[in-house]
Amino acid sequence: MFTYRINEETELKLLETRHAEQLFELMNKSRDSLREWLPWLDYNQTVEDSRKFIAGTLKKYSENNGFEAGIWYRGELAGVVGLRSINWAARSTSIGYWLGKDFEGKGLMTQSCQAVIDYCFNELDLNRIEIRAAVENHKSKAIPQRLGFVKEGRIRQAEWLYDKFVDHDVFGRIKADTLA
Repeated sequence: MFTYRINEETELKLLETRHAEQLFELMNKSRDSLREWLPWLDYNQTVEDSRKFIAGTLKKYSENNGFEAGIWYRGELAGVVGLRSINWAARSTSIGYWLGKDFEGKGLMTQSCQAVIDYCFNELDLNRIEIRAAVENHKSKAIPQRLGFVKEGRIRQAEWLYDKFVDHDVFGRIKADTLA
């Protein structure tokens, strides 16, 4: 399966159904902090829900339409990063991510997103990568800002978040930005 070594302590590995319990435990332990920005948490209440999620991501990977990789830090699952889908005609994709509460502040997500960006531009030969984040989600918006993405605009009421719509800022990076 897909593995991408970032450094001695961190690697990305394609999520497999055998990781369902670890994924659920990480998500459940961080549920309160994650729920502020992730609308799907209420739909993942059991290990079986996590197993079904992983099965769906493996199907997406097998169809060459993106992936979800676990972020493994010192052998422990710390979060998830992946490509929501790939538009092969436009050679573009969008990155999504989340990190367990205990793993914040270590630079893991910035490093993981940079690895995914490198993979997209160098291995998949994509031209454009997008990251969207809720306007008030400053931690999530800091990732594309650190990685040289350009803020391209705002989508009004882009997502229903439990009891309200939230706007998203859109950040983009194209392959030419990397070569410049």
